[in-house]
Amino acid sequence: MEKVSPSRPKPIFPPFSPGVFHGAFGVLQSPLPLHPRASHGWPLMMLPPVPPPAPPVFSSSQVTQVCETLEESGDVERLARFLWSLPPPGPGLSSSDPARCEAVLRARALVAFHAGNFRELYALLESHKFSKDSHSKLQAMWLEAHYQEAERLRGRPLGPVDKYRVRKKFPFPCSIWDGEQKSHCFKEKTRNLLREWYLQDPYPNPTKKRELAKATSLTPTQVGNWFKNRRQRDRAAAQKNR
Repeated sequence: MEKVSPSRPKPIFPPFSPGVFHGAFGVLQSPLPLHPRASHGWPLMMLPPVPPPAPPVFSSSQVTQVCETLEESGDVERLARFLWSLPPPGPGLSSSDPARCEAVLRARALVAFHAGNFRELYALLESHKFSKDSHSKLQAMWLEAHYQEAERLRGRPLGPVDKYRVRKKFPFPCSIWDGEQKSHCFKEKTRNLLREWYLQDPYPNPTKKRELAKATSLTPTQVGNWFKNRRQRDRAAAQKNR
């Protein structure tokens, strides 16, 4: 009698294929990408982790251009997000490094000012030397920050005498001041232009403030302070006449 060799039993599970899973409902393809070495027979549990993609690297000129564009547009929120994406400055970096260029330092000061983080603002302005082109904007932030702190302590708006005392108590650091005495009284032509705009709109939006700042060679902060003080004087005069 001829012997019949027993046939091999069929495997219960099909052979392993990377990225393919066999379940009760058929073959499923993994939606997640596998490690590049998984197709070469490496055990998945023993594979080294795939390193995350490196952050984009910007040159100093690119960083300066982005910071200046966002600063001019007044988009402080986007400016803060861009600064957050930059690598932190490390020890031994040269002055040409993007993290230490003047546009980044000025942008960091602007973000700290709008966030109300005045300690960080003062530290930035006192510990870095800025060019004369940046002095006007940084001086306005320095004064306005001290004005706001004084108003918070006193619980009332500051008058001209109060602001004079604040300026005497907190003079500009040499990093944002070239030694020239700055007059805090606007010229007659500037005041006339501010009055004309005030009669048209006592509450200008940020775009109008920037336009008026360019027309008067002031900063948007100075323009906003003038409108704020003028509204306070008008309200006080109206209450006296009642």
